[in-house]
Amino acid sequence: MTYLAKPKLHHPSLTKNAVGYTRRDYEGKVSTLCAGCGHDSISSAIVQACWQLDIAPHRVAKLSGIGCSSKTPDYFLGASHGFNTVHGRMPSVLTGAYLANRELLYLGISGDGDSASIGLGQFAHAMRRGVRMVYIVENNGVYGLTKGQFSATADKGSVAKKGATNNDTAIDLAALALQLGATFVARSFSGDKAQLVPLIEAAMRHGGAAFIDVISPCVAFNNHAGSTRSYDHVREHNEALNRIDFMDLAAEQTVEDSPEIIEVPQADGSTLRLRKLAADYDPTDRLGAMSTMQLRAAAGEIATGLLYVDPAAKDWHAAQRTPAGALNALGEKALCPGSAALQKINAGLR
Repeated sequence: MTYLAKPKLHHPSLTKNAVGYTRRDYEGKVSTLCAGCGHDSISSAIVQACWQLDIAPHRVAKLSGIGCSSKTPDYFLGASHGFNTVHGRMPSVLTGAYLANRELLYLGISGDGDSASIGLGQFAHAMRRGVRMVYIVENNGVYGLTKGQFSATADKGSVAKKGATNNDTAIDLAALALQLGATFVARSFSGDKAQLVPLIEAAMRHGGAAFIDVISPCVAFNNHAGSTRSYDHVREHNEALNRIDFMDLAAEQTVEDSPEIIEVPQADGSTLRLRKLAADYDPTDRLGAMSTMQLRAAAGEIATGLLYVDPAAKDWHAAQRTPAGALNALGEKALCPGSAALQKINAGLR
């Protein structure tokens, strides 16, 4: 019964991570989504990633908009900070929160309707400004709450459950994020947890704007023959470019001499290790990533894995040269330095 609360007591034998929490401590309420919904698999992957990274739940702030996808933060990290915004406005609220307190880890959860339609402008500016966050779009190509109309990410030529054909060109949010300047761009499939969990872990350790487009089939309205977002279609057309072997502190790494291994340093001192599956693919080449995505799409394939990462990524606070630490912790003296400081600022603008 989905209205039943999960028991608060855990079995004493459950394994705890380095900060003393079991995996169950990172869960939320019982999901009310349809049985088999890909979104629940994404929630499970987020829980697994945060537990494995030893992140204290109170250090995470999760924000969402409107839609099936934006309901999911209620189903994971129940002990974290949370804010459910209005339709399409999650990125601006997250940006404001990040401006006030840079010490939290920000997790933005959205959907294809929330980010690719009414929230497209918000999405664009969050990417180009380099706001440090993990922006996850749970992409099923339909409006699941309003009976399955095509969303803006639905592929041209795909067929709806009731037989209608989509004649509009799809918006590729991963390609758009690349063009707009995101420094970590990935695509995955909710049915491939082995790929998705390490991608989320890497995104949470990244030093800039991290975007993950997760294809997440809607079992009620978009899991039929003719859909390009169904479980069968994605499994048949998934073209993984790489796999993340592990990510750990740089000091603990061992050198592996192999042309298939790419090591990318991250902002927190860790090293991201990628095992290449496409021999000629370099995930640090932005233009190459754009070209590969277009070529794969033209061939009817879905490129997944870490599409692009910038090892030298800087966040929005670095670009704006704001003070170290959380702005919401500044005292009155720092916030109101007096008329002399104001005159100096005005003189520098003349």
